[in-house]
Amino acid sequence: MVAAGSTGEAAALDDAEFTGLLECAVARVARRVPVLAGTGLSATRKTITQTLRARDAGVDAALVAAPAYVRPTQEGMYRHFSAIAEHGGLPVVLYNVPSRTACDIEPATVARLARHGNIVGIKEAMPDPKRMGALLALRSHDFVVLSGDDPTAARALLAGADGLISVAANVAPRALATLCEVAAAGDTARADAAALRLAPLFDLLAIEPNPIPVKWCLAELGLGEAHMRLPLLELSARHYGAGLGVLVGLGLVEAAPAVG
Repeated sequence: MVAAGSTGEAAALDDAEFTGLLECAVARVARRVPVLAGTGLSATRKTITQTLRARDAGVDAALVAAPAYVRPTQEGMYRHFSAIAEHGGLPVVLYNVPSRTACDIEPATVARLARHGNIVGIKEAMPDPKRMGALLALRSHDFVVLSGDDPTAARALLAGADGLISVAANVAPRALATLCEVAAAGDTARADAAALRLAPLFDLLAIEPNPIPVKWCLAELGLGEAHMRLPLLELSARHYGAGLGVLVGLGLVEAAPAVG
């Protein structure tokens, strides 16, 4: 389970909130599954400090996104992640999401980092099958490759990816678990059918920047509130009708009774 990821509005949390959230997650999970904390920031020293804070909160590993906005070179990213792995006190899972960070951890750099004993995997959010194929060649007993893109997760898992870190699983955990199980088992027909059934949800969750739509969905399910911290705003009202249609179609909420 990932706490304080981008879907969890990690960038909007102060230090006390970050620590409190992680401590709550660790206590709630109670060692049943590993807990990862999103600790990636745009500067190496700050990321190390955040990772040490996560270690002290009791999490099992750090999910570290590429440094946003600053656009380091590949050598800069290699040194960045190596320093975090050496001084952050936790195993590191790389997180590559160029659509948000404006920089790309290229496969050659990942290959170098995968040789570091404390860098244990990568969450890859690029939907390109060639990119996933290049990363799958780096899989080993000590380095896992995880999909970070819901719409292409079935394809990645069928190709050999080790798992999925999902946005949609916050809304429809049972359906996403089924997709992962059948894809990991190599059942292409059932995996494709599961992905097709979930496609409207994937589209809904991309209709405005994450985590805006997912928080709206969760509020509709009675989990938390749709409120966002600036500069993010709540989901635009024009999407409510279509959003409810998706949730009803998946059996997550009941349809409103007809009037008249």
